[in-house]
Amino acid sequence: MKKICQLALAGVLFFSTAVAQQTHDWKQATAAGYTYQYVSNDPMQTRIYTLKNGLTVMLSPNKKEPRIAVRIAVRAGSNTDPKEHTGLAHYLEHLLFKGTDKFGSLNWEKEKPLLDKIDALYEQYNSTTDEAKRKEIYKEIDRVSGEASTFAIANEYDKMMTAMGAQGTNAHTWVEETVYEEDIPSNATDRFLAVQAERFRNPILRIFHTELEAVYEEKNRTMDNDGWKMQEAMHTYLFPTHNYGQQTTIGTIEHLKNPSLTAIREYYYKYYVPNNMAVIMAGDFDPDVMVRKIEQAFSYMQPKPVEEYNPAPEAPIAAPVVKEIFGPSAENMRIVYRSGKEGTREALLLSLTSSILSNGKAGLLDLNLNKSQKVLGAGAGYRQYKDYGMFFLYASPKQGQSLEQAKDLLMEQLNILKSGSFDESLIAAIVANYKLGELQALESNNNRVEALMNSFIKNKGTGWKNEVAVLDEMSKVSKAELVAFANKFFGDNNYLVLYKRKGEDKSIVKVDKPPITPVETNAGKQSPFVQQINAMPLAPIAPKWIDFSKDLQKGKIGKAELLYVPNKENALFKLYFHFDMGSWNNKKLPIALQYLQFLGTDKYSSEEISKKFYQLAANFSANAGNEESTIQLNGLQENFSEALSLLEHLIRNCKADEAALEGLKNRLQKARTNNKLNKGAIMNGLMNHAMYGASNPFNHVLTDAELNALTATELVNIIHGLPAFEHKVLYYGPLSVAALSTEVLKSHPMPSAWTAVPVKQQFNRTEQTQNEVLFATYDMVQAEMMWVRNLGTYNPDTETLTNLFNSYFGGGMGSLVFQTIRESKALAYSTYAYVDAPDKKADRFAFMGYVGSQADKLPDAVGAMNELINVLPERKQNLDAARESLLKDLETGRIDKEGIIFEYLSAQKKGLNEDIRKKQYQQLKTMPFSALEVFHKQNLSNKKYAYTIVASEQQVKPADLEKYGKVKVLTLEELFGY
Repeated sequence: MKKICQLALAGVLFFSTAVAQQTHDWKQATAAGYTYQYVSNDPMQTRIYTLKNGLTVMLSPNKKEPRIAVRIAVRAGSNTDPKEHTGLAHYLEHLLFKGTDKFGSLNWEKEKPLLDKIDALYEQYNSTTDEAKRKEIYKEIDRVSGEASTFAIANEYDKMMTAMGAQGTNAHTWVEETVYEEDIPSNATDRFLAVQAERFRNPILRIFHTELEAVYEEKNRTMDNDGWKMQEAMHTYLFPTHNYGQQTTIGTIEHLKNPSLTAIREYYYKYYVPNNMAVIMAGDFDPDVMVRKIEQAFSYMQPKPVEEYNPAPEAPIAAPVVKEIFGPSAENMRIVYRSGKEGTREALLLSLTSSILSNGKAGLLDLNLNKSQKVLGAGAGYRQYKDYGMFFLYASPKQGQSLEQAKDLLMEQLNILKSGSFDESLIAAIVANYKLGELQALESNNNRVEALMNSFIKNKGTGWKNEVAVLDEMSKVSKAELVAFANKFFGDNNYLVLYKRKGEDKSIVKVDKPPITPVETNAGKQSPFVQQINAMPLAPIAPKWIDFSKDLQKGKIGKAELLYVPNKENALFKLYFHFDMGSWNNKKLPIALQYLQFLGTDKYSSEEISKKFYQLAANFSANAGNEESTIQLNGLQENFSEALSLLEHLIRNCKADEAALEGLKNRLQKARTNNKLNKGAIMNGLMNHAMYGASNPFNHVLTDAELNALTATELVNIIHGLPAFEHKVLYYGPLSVAALSTEVLKSHPMPSAWTAVPVKQQFNRTEQTQNEVLFATYDMVQAEMMWVRNLGTYNPDTETLTNLFNSYFGGGMGSLVFQTIRESKALAYSTYAYVDAPDKKADRFAFMGYVGSQADKLPDAVGAMNELINVLPERKQNLDAARESLLKDLETGRIDKEGIIFEYLSAQKKGLNEDIRKKQYQQLKTMPFSALEVFHKQNLSNKKYAYTIVASEQQVKPADLEKYGKVKVLTLEELFGY
């Protein structure tokens, strides 16, 4: 399950800063015997078909690479859950991966009576209130489920998708939708459609109680996630009547404990009908051929009337609603307004308003709060559903600032908006920048299908014309209309305020661990249907490797090395100044580059510089990593010269600003405080400690005293001196090499000699000579654990081997780790393991394993992972599927544009002179299981590990961890270095 934010992807493909209007009208056409609708001047060239049985088909051809992104969407989500069975749509989403009577079963005739018995037991369980009797019934459910599992084959769906080369197999449920997601090779459509048609024909709700346990784990994870709690609260209090707020997607604990397979099945037959579904594709296909194939696959589906969710209208918010949410993470707050239906003028104006307030560069919040450092961070957003929308502003307070003060600052910006105190040219700049981003987004099949999916969910695609035309319509909005709208929409009382405060959440009740006997997964076995699918022929797709001598041009611009790839597709450019130095050379460099965004020059203030970049539809960033730093500029080639001149002016002429530095120090100190409240950051610190020891890349930062001692002058001097260090010029764009050289040297003069790079701090990986447990406490329901072990130094042949090992052992739903720990033993919602390849030849490989589970399951989860680490099962079909998946990824993968440059740089760091994928492709074809077995035995089996654990000391006692190794409880100061 994941949250879907509303994104608009529409407008004109080719444009200049001054945008010419185009007409967007519904049209109808017929081709190859199929009638479809389309919108004129749609850059995605979308065809929308309605088949005879009512199934919607939305197709957007894109020949960039031989792959197809797919969404199979159902217009049903938590809104349509039965009141007594919330979370049901989400259950069903999980169960659509379990197979049918044709796949997922070794013997359907023997399995079915047992599944019928489980159905009846769950109905009995749900109607029983006596706890002792419930335990007896559940024990019988567990017993019969174990017997039924002897006939079930877990993850046959995922194995079929893996074998055909699918990527990103997933699904999500949200308030109005359940969507099944795939990305397949373009030659696999026949296999894919055969599988999908069967998948939705007669789904069988098998291996249910262990999958339900995974949903329990998912529920526990949401209770550990303060951001998710804020999102739920935003819906709950903004929609006191509508199911947006009254039925959570994952369901209540009470309903999770009392599922009904009968109700799930009834829900499926009610909503999974063709007139309520869509097949949406973007990628490399002929739409005339594809629509025929889709109809042939899904013609068996029969339509039936679908009752739309038709709630009573929400009453207006008459007075501010103020609520508090508690949890262990950093404080933040939101102001939320409820808006109306999709497709209205209001929706258009709110989308524009969100960017007037917050566009990342020149919005009111960007300049007046973020650029001025009045808060740690602030922004605005807009999310549109079918019946209502939500407009929200958010802020995180800086050091010494209250949430109420942050709220007042947001309100001040709304008042500025309502007073019209902004330049009308901002509207045109927003439209130009949207179209720039849109042009970039059109290259992605996933962006295309997500936009089409959102349109189908909201209105079955009937609003696609509005989506295509939205930016042209936005460009017609006058400042006067926008200001009048803002004064009407943002009233004095019609909003919700949410304060996320640090503190104990006393409302949390974790879902208890039920007694579950591990079920049989029949790994390595295969149903006749899967054999039939895998035998379907695939037309060959020839892989394409990069030839660094042909696909990449090398040269010089002054003293700097140039790496160049021409853009022959559009008028966009990307320019990078790439330095082989970073924070390991100078801990102050990352802070200096952060400081740059708050500085002005003798000619322009910082705010004026941000506005100028935004008006040019250009973006720049300056970032320092551990060993590399990059200054990047991108945008429209027609504005290249002016944008580069402005960037160079800023870097070479920025002025020290003491007030800006004090603001930055305040925000950095607050960010450091917040990091110590972030369980992900804490785990990152533990892992670095495990890999490198007490002094490591994670805590290689300025101490608090060093941070406080920084001066504006020294930071500005670092910025001014940066162009004098040796760097490369990287360019992808339409300019010729000669023209580029002229343009760059005009604004970016080279020094007569490079400045010597400061000596780099070295970090060497440690040897795990004994088992140890690194523990950090955190107030959470779950426990999270990583296995860490450093391995041998880089070797390209080993990288090929570890790629296959990762796919077979711990990556994806078909891997050994997932099948064992989640599918069979129901010990975790999320679990994986992989060998991490280094990015340079002098560094070492490392093994990482992960389990996030209820604290009381941790001992069992550790045992399950350790068993796999010590004994590698041989499953030929799994290995063949993993191999085929990697081969198809290599065949269909296309590295182009600036990706060619970065692939070359990556190869150089590894000591390679050619595209490593070419050799990997040949090695994978013949790599036997014995190679994995030897690698596993030499590097993982019965070896020493560092166990890094983040958990509550109330749930996991450090003393109980001593059986895994010597326990070391680390303080946050030790982990973070401040």
